[in-house]
Amino acid sequence: MNQRSLLARHAWLLAVALIITLIAGCGSNAAQSPAPAPADASASGTEAGNEGNSTPIKELTIAEPVHSTGYLPLYIAIRKNLFEGLSVKAVTLSGGSAHTNAVLTDQAFGFIGGPEHNAFAKAKGAELRAVVNIVNRGNVYLVARSDLDPGTDIAAFMKGKTVAVSQYGGTPNSIIRYLAGEWGLELNKDLMLKEVDNGAIPAVLQQNQGDVAVVTEPLLTQGIEEGIWGEPFYNVPKELGPYAYSTINIKLDSITNDPDTVEKFVEGIHKGLEFIRDNKEESMEIAKLEFPTMSQELLEATINRSYEDEMWEYSGQITEESVATGLSVVRAAGLLKDESIGYSDIVDTQFVK
Repeated sequence: MNQRSLLARHAWLLAVALIITLIAGCGSNAAQSPAPAPADASASGTEAGNEGNSTPIKELTIAEPVHSTGYLPLYIAIRKNLFEGLSVKAVTLSGGSAHTNAVLTDQAFGFIGGPEHNAFAKAKGAELRAVVNIVNRGNVYLVARSDLDPGTDIAAFMKGKTVAVSQYGGTPNSIIRYLAGEWGLELNKDLMLKEVDNGAIPAVLQQNQGDVAVVTEPLLTQGIEEGIWGEPFYNVPKELGPYAYSTINIKLDSITNDPDTVEKFVEGIHKGLEFIRDNKEESMEIAKLEFPTMSQELLEATINRSYEDEMWEYSGQITEESVATGLSVVRAAGLLKDESIGYSDIVDTQFVK
């Protein structure tokens, strides 16, 4: 065989070897990629509600600004596999509007937060809708430094005080600005705000740099146990009533283009809400799994307060009244200047049964 023939045969053998290698590599990748889980492969097949359904599981991500005990119905629905045909996970994205932006950029199916975020987005040309309610009360409390007595005239007590609160743009900050207006107090004159990171609030009062704090659970109960402040002298959940504080919000395109997925998701959240209503003990056990570093006493106190203050809307409905309260708060805080945006522009409850 001449040199040209030898070279041609060598090239042919190399090509065959390369094809065999590529085929083997594809087979290896396929073996490593997990196949869709069978419909009854969950820890509790009857809870999953997917028996006999061979449709591949669709994966959805929900972005949350913090990992909060208030969102427990969502965590229950995830852990109990209550989403038929869906695999849902929650991802914490802290910092400003990161959770909203995750949906706007298609990195997440939905985000948990107040529907006023949909109004902020609409003012900039984007279309988001709240589809199911979770936290239906303003999960915020006002507490006074332990050496102060607020008395019964709250407006009089608050005049001249310095309030430690989380940063501007967050709901606790918006609420204190709203309440200042309700009490006839002018900010930076009658009432001073000391805006700090949430974790720094206890130190502000301990060092006598603030008189009042705006807090949420579990910080509220922690501060009570440590003697930094007393029981709340102003209970926002009870005083402001129904308030769409945390809803699940998704793109309008998702409703238009994939209503079946939206319906399944909303139904799963509804089941989670009904579960926390009807199964308090087991809900507490799930809370312990979600918040393993919290002491049992603190966690139980936090969850019990949520039940007492009617924190959850068990039907999943988002009422016009609850949204109006939220919009009033952010408008009073100067965060939403467009007066034309209303309920129907930011809420769609067609999937709530």
